[in-house]
Amino acid sequence: MPHAKSADGTRIAYWSQGDGTPVVLLAGQANSHHWWDGVRADFHAAHRTITFDYRGTGESDKPDEPYSTEGFARDVIAVLDDLGVDRAHVYGTSMGGRVAQWIAARHPQRIRALILGCTSPGGPHGVERGNDVRRSLARPGPAGRQALLELMYTPTWLATHPGPHNTLGDPSMPLHARRRHLAASNQHNTWDVLPDICAPTLVVHGSDDLLNPAANAARLAGRIPGARLELTPGARHAYFEEFRATAGPLVLDFLEEHDHGSA
Repeated sequence: MPHAKSADGTRIAYWSQGDGTPVVLLAGQANSHHWWDGVRADFHAAHRTITFDYRGTGESDKPDEPYSTEGFARDVIAVLDDLGVDRAHVYGTSMGGRVAQWIAARHPQRIRALILGCTSPGGPHGVERGNDVRRSLARPGPAGRQALLELMYTPTWLATHPGPHNTLGDPSMPLHARRRHLAASNQHNTWDVLPDICAPTLVVHGSDDLLNPAANAARLAGRIPGARLELTPGARHAYFEEFRATAGPLVLDFLEEHDHGSA
């Protein structure tokens, strides 16, 4: 696979598939491009998809140094530069949504339309998950993994989809990279720059998301000028996969609206 070189020399692996208006798909914390495997093909009727492995994951370099969501955004720009893509839609979910906020605020000329899924502004204005959720995720071994699964998907879906589940983290990540990703996500705070976002923006969230509480969606939509808010009823964190039959067309219709407009 090709690699782009970020400003600090880190090599970032990326994948470009399909034809049409490009859309960058950004995965969650400590995940590689495989996060999108279950739904990526849904975009290819009208769009070229661009995914990449965050530094610390997959086939990208894994330096043991501080990471940040703003730094991940610069890595995305390096990928677009390497591909010769001037402007693209950007669809970020979970930590990828945090990265997408920085792209839209710092590099507005590179974005056609912005979609922020199951994400948060972070900082003091972000709504944190409950202590009970934190405790469940901190349990060692299979118990913690099961807790994460149940935060991602409903029991009904899990009963008929035994896995493997690509949203549970990149198993190849070294421990130092996992810690760096967690710190980057925890230190995220875009509240002051959200009003600078000028791209057409859709905020999407599962109504039953406890991993990243759904109240964050309203905070983002209220802070970004002209943003549209859509909650997916009954969905948990991985709404885009379990509820693809409703969330997918919602996203694709929004992208189609802005395929030829200016950002």
